[in-house]
Amino acid sequence: MKIPSFLRIVSVVVSLFACSYAYAQAVKVESDKPTFDDLPSPEFPGNKQKPFKPKDWLEVETRFKVQMKPEPKSMTAEQLQVKWYVAVKNPEKSGYFFLLSKTITHINVPLNEDVYSSIYLSPASITRLTGSPRGGKKAVEFVGFEILVNGEVKASGTNKGDVGWWKSTSEKLSASDSVPLLSKNETPFAVMWWDRYADVKQEP
Repeated sequence: MKIPSFLRIVSVVVSLFACSYAYAQAVKVESDKPTFDDLPSPEFPGNKQKPFKPKDWLEVETRFKVQMKPEPKSMTAEQLQVKWYVAVKNPEKSGYFFLLSKTITHINVPLNEDVYSSIYLSPASITRLTGSPRGGKKAVEFVGFEILVNGEVKASGTNKGDVGWWKSTSEKLSASDSVPLLSKNETPFAVMWWDRYADVKQEP
């Protein structure tokens, strides 16, 4: 059945209005410097315990707060992206670094509240970088991030140095996927501290 022309026109107008309204909103994002620390693998009570010695995960996180004017009735930002950048020491070449990166999409982010975004390196990744399953933060040199709303950078930060160091063309910093950065949902911490962190969109 063919859709009448005037209905198609109405549909297009409604879509354009919704898009223009979204982009007309003034969005402000406050954020802190990123921090990172070693966390031992969690142990959960209530299940049959098996003997093992917890190893360290590396957690990197930042606090941020989103504000919108005018505020939507939902009081949430439907979606935003946090682009993470981590420079870790090249274990085979002193003074050189691997650049690890990952983009995390957060959904239904509450407005006017402190929420957190985080990424992780697994114990296996830490071992590969350092030769030991402990003390992963010693391998980290720089941590940076960008927070994007509708594709526009609204906040950024770094633990040290200048924001944007991840765009350096220095031969001492080379992009690598030798070890993956993981979202909180991809770790055993997925069910922990639930209300502290912004919801993560599940990737297909």
